[in-house]
Amino acid sequence: MSSTLARPVPAGAVRDAVAPKRRTRIFALPEARWAAAALALFLLALPLQLTGAPAWTWGPLYALTYVTGGWEPGWAGLRALREKTLDVDLLMVVAALGAAAIGQVLDGALLIVIFATSGALEAIATARTADSVRGLLDLAPATATRLADDGTEQTVPTGHLSVGDVILVRPGERVGADGQVLDGWSEVDQATITGEPLPVPKEAGDEVFAGTLNGTGALRVKVERDPSDSVIARIVAMVEEASETKAPTQLFIEKVEQRYSIGMVAATVALFTLPLLFGAALQPTLLRAMTFMIVASPCAVVLATMPPLLSAIANAGRHGVLVKSAVVMERLGQVDAVALDKTGTLTEGTPRVTDIRPSAGSGLGEEELLGLAATAEHPSEHPLARAVVDAARARGLTIPSAEDFDSAPGTGVRATVRGKTVAVGSPARLLDGRAHPAAETAAHLETEGRTAVLVTLDGTPVGVLGIADRLREDAAGTVTALTALTGTAPVLVTGDNPRAAARLAEEVGITEVRAGLLPQDKVTAVRELEQAGRKVLVVGDGVNDAPALAAAHTGIAMGRAGSDLALETADAVIVRDELATIPAVVALSRRARRLVVQNLVIAAVFITGLVVWDLAGTLPLPLGVAGHEGSTVIVGLNGLRLLADGAWRRARSGYGR
Repeated sequence: MSSTLARPVPAGAVRDAVAPKRRTRIFALPEARWAAAALALFLLALPLQLTGAPAWTWGPLYALTYVTGGWEPGWAGLRALREKTLDVDLLMVVAALGAAAIGQVLDGALLIVIFATSGALEAIATARTADSVRGLLDLAPATATRLADDGTEQTVPTGHLSVGDVILVRPGERVGADGQVLDGWSEVDQATITGEPLPVPKEAGDEVFAGTLNGTGALRVKVERDPSDSVIARIVAMVEEASETKAPTQLFIEKVEQRYSIGMVAATVALFTLPLLFGAALQPTLLRAMTFMIVASPCAVVLATMPPLLSAIANAGRHGVLVKSAVVMERLGQVDAVALDKTGTLTEGTPRVTDIRPSAGSGLGEEELLGLAATAEHPSEHPLARAVVDAARARGLTIPSAEDFDSAPGTGVRATVRGKTVAVGSPARLLDGRAHPAAETAAHLETEGRTAVLVTLDGTPVGVLGIADRLREDAAGTVTALTALTGTAPVLVTGDNPRAAARLAEEVGITEVRAGLLPQDKVTAVRELEQAGRKVLVVGDGVNDAPALAAAHTGIAMGRAGSDLALETADAVIVRDELATIPAVVALSRRARRLVVQNLVIAAVFITGLVVWDLAGTLPLPLGVAGHEGSTVIVGLNGLRLLADGAWRRARSGYGR
């Protein structure tokens, strides 16, 4: 039969399914209701026939069995026929009617019941996949409390919020939109979006995401993204896009299926007409032909591909990896080389103060030096300035107001602090060639891969700060896992300077480093690997990574820090910025591909065995039906094994298998 699982989820269906979390009830599915009705009617008719009751008592019940179990696939098959497509559903119904036509009413009804039950099981399995996806999407609340200019509250659907609106998020509520906190303080559980295990403190100026869970404080939040562009909305769009695509293997199978079905019909006609020409009896000949049509139908083959791939997509999505299509899920399992970006991918992408080095004779301690620098940097929006200010706040330092603030691009900042001039910036520019021990300190920090920032007081160097992007905790483990999966260590491709790149590569276990690359150079590096016969997976986050992501066999973007262009260009997105999910999703893809092969073998064995039995011997119609439909259900359920959380755990723990 045509697989429910093989059909894409209609666009918008996933979005419409966003509702309070619940599993789909079996009898909410029309396939299940019709199958149950057909089974009940069959069970009423069967004992009447077997006990010798008059035909008028059980005949209408069998007729209703045919109608309730066969009308929907039959009608769908006729619609497909009008479009010059031969649907195997229609062939099943024709086979059942053919059996009834020669007096095998019981066998035909049994075929309809098993056929309808098989379809119901497929629909239930599909609903399980949809439920798993819905678990991703049951994050955003349906309504939000919008505050008017006069402070009055109005409950509105979250879809009606606009950029610039102000919403109130009470304790225990989910945030209604992506935005910035205007005032209030709370701790927000955003594990569903970022994967952070602990609630994150939020105060004025901090970003919050739609669907995250507010803690004990109330927050006023200014909406900064249209609901259609929120993180949750992107998840919805990506899941819908994934459900509407088919993998190359599935497309090939469907192309072959049409030709196979036509050949199967021709073989059925020949199997019926040729024996009659040689004097064979009508009834056994037609029964054999109908049995052949049933057992030779490629239902299990059609189901072989999409359930494993769609189940893998849903499972990966639950764990923070959005794979945009079945094509991508299939391709992920083929990669045999990996190219990793540095900043924002192997590192967190946020500069942090790593070293505080007061100059000898300055009379300043570490906290005094950091406090001076933070006071001067506080008005600046530069990322390095934010790193200095954040470091001071982390130590609980008071940051007084600065006066006469001035910023010079490429040099640094200058401000008056307590009547003295404090400058913070480039050692080369601030020293202007003067010899000073601080220059040696700065050079040493830069050799270690840090960015050195000099602090001067009234023109005298008083210390140096070292700032660096922090390595992700799971970076080294991810490199090891990817090496085990592909057989070769990943390549580091970065625009950073060679010294910093080499130092980081050594920390994570990468041996091949390509540093100082412009975006076009990254593309060249990827194409060189592909010309060597490799199927390259590129992982990046920034605008400069987008060309390489597009050029690669498969591209994955880091979602939390990733640019819009990188997110749009990539084939998959790591929503929670957890690097360890990359080898896990590659391993899951490989397992899905193995299940596809298993399914094709199972389908081939069943079809071949049943066809040979029917041609070489006498295969009872009920047994043929049971074997055919049983193989279809086995193949479908085998693919759905990847929905289980255990499949993800095995993917994470068994990269090399």
